[in-house]
Amino acid sequence: MADPRVARDGAALTLTTEGTAGIEIFYLEAIRQALFEEMERDPRVFVLGQDVGVYGGAFKVTEGLQERFGKERVLDTPLAEEAIVGGAIGAAMRGMRPVAEMQFIDFISRAFDLLTNFAAKNRYRTGVGVPMVVRGPCGGGVHGGPYHSQSPEMYFVKTPGLKVVAPATAYDAKGLLKAAIRDDDPVLFLEHKFLYRRVKDRVPEEDYVVPIGKAAIRRTGTDLTIVTYGAMVWTALEAAEILAKDGVSAEVLDLRTLLPLDEEAILASVRRTGKCLVLHEDTRTGGLGAEIAATLSEKAFEWLDGPILRVTAPDTPVPYSPPLEEAFLPNVNTLLAAARKLVKY
Repeated sequence: MADPRVARDGAALTLTTEGTAGIEIFYLEAIRQALFEEMERDPRVFVLGQDVGVYGGAFKVTEGLQERFGKERVLDTPLAEEAIVGGAIGAAMRGMRPVAEMQFIDFISRAFDLLTNFAAKNRYRTGVGVPMVVRGPCGGGVHGGPYHSQSPEMYFVKTPGLKVVAPATAYDAKGLLKAAIRDDDPVLFLEHKFLYRRVKDRVPEEDYVVPIGKAAIRRTGTDLTIVTYGAMVWTALEAAEILAKDGVSAEVLDLRTLLPLDEEAILASVRRTGKCLVLHEDTRTGGLGAEIAATLSEKAFEWLDGPILRVTAPDTPVPYSPPLEEAFLPNVNTLLAAARKLVKY
C-alpha cells in the first residue's frame, strides 16, 4: 500500500493511495452500502434496532433499508438492548445473520451478559456458532457527554469468542462490515461517530471484503511506530506529517481489528523502527495500549531503543463541556509532544 495523503476537502478528510479505483464516498455511506449489498446477497441477513426502520437510524445509517427490504427484514424494536441482542442471538442460532444496531454503543452495557456469557461462549460450549454483528456509534468529539461518547472496546476485547473491529476509513468500514456479517461467530463493529460524515475515500464498485484480524500500514516510517485505531488514525497521520517537516519519519499502523490483534504486524513495524507509541481514545488504565506494551516487552524487547509510550484519554468519564472534552481527548499536540520525547530518547 502506497503512503497515503491526508487532505482536507471542506470538512472532509480523505485518505487516498496511488492507483486506487472506485467511487469516493463517506464513511457512513460505506456502512449503508455494506448493509444493502449483504442483504441483497444473502436473504438470511436482517437488521434490527431502535429506529432503524421508519426513521432510518439515529445517524441515518439504515436510511432506505426498510423501503427496500420491508419491515420483516428491517425491524424497529423497543428501547431494550437486552431484547435486541437476545433476539439476534436466537435468530443467529436458527440460521439467520442478524445485524443488531445499538443507537449509541454506550448502551451495549445493557446486553453485556448476553454477549459475553452466551454469544461469545456458545461455540465453546455447544459447537454451534452465533453468526451475528452488533454495530453502533462509539467515541467522542461531538459533545455527547458521558453516556453517548464512550469507547467501550476493552470490555469486549477481554472476552474470548468475540471479534472486535474498529475501522478508520470508508474502504475498511464497508469491507470489514461485509466480513463481519459473513463471519460464523459474533462480531462487535465499532463505528466512530466523528467519522461518519467527515471521512471519505475510494471504495471499489465490485464486491470485496477486508479480512478481520489484519492491520494496515497507513504511512511508512523509520524512526518510530505509532500504533492506533479508529478516529485516532487521522490524528496520527496529521501528527506524522508535522513530524516529517522536522525530519522525523513516523510509521502509522492502523490495527483495524482489536480482537484478534495482529501481533505480527505490530512486531514487524517496531522491529523496523525500534520505538513505539500507542495512541487510543479509550481511557488509559487497562486500555489496549497496555496490552500492546506488554506484548512488545515480551516479544520485541531486544529491538526496542526506548520506552513504549501511551497517549490516551485520562481515567475519567467523557466530559460534556466542549472545552473539557477537547482536553480529555488525545490530540495532535499531545501526540507530537510524546513522539518528540520518544525520538530524543
